[in-house]
Amino acid sequence: MFEILHFRGSEEILKEKNLSNDVHATMQYVDDVLAGALYKRELLRMALEEMDWTQDADFMRIIEGRRYMYKGVKRGVAIDGNISAYEYILEGMVRLQLGYDKQRIDAGILLINSKRSDKSPFGTTADLIKMEIENLYPTIHLPVAVVLLNTGDPILFDEEGNPNGVSVPQDDNPAIEKAAG
Repeated sequence: MFEILHFRGSEEILKEKNLSNDVHATMQYVDDVLAGALYKRELLRMALEEMDWTQDADFMRIIEGRRYMYKGVKRGVAIDGNISAYEYILEGMVRLQLGYDKQRIDAGILLINSKRSDKSPFGTTADLIKMEIENLYPTIHLPVAVVLLNTGDPILFDEEGNPNGVSVPQDDNPAIEKAAG
């Protein structure tokens, strides 16, 4: 499941660039592809490439002469993020801001993991994002959409192909009952 939060006119910029539906479809696809996946980085890259987000280094480079690159770029909108840790929000916002200040992008999309501790005193992840985006102004002032992703726990299989290592008890296996009956 995912949620898109818009800040500083990002929704209007996506509409002007005819990217509103594209962004929603891309995030739905990313969400579907990453659900239950163990190795998400490569799957994210492939999903963005399949949805035609540029993977060309010249368009994706954040700072000339450096290896820092966005996850994808389309029509002046860059996607960046790290879906492993919520704390990436600060680094991701700085990376997008650099591209915006250098007039390489018109807006950004930041992918963030929405899963945080239930014991957090800061409320929901969406509430925390809203508070942090406001607190970062005026230093970080670009139009940005923050996508909160919850891809769930990885699905692991045991030697017998059972998900998350859960073996089916012999007594509850209908195939064994039919064979015995």
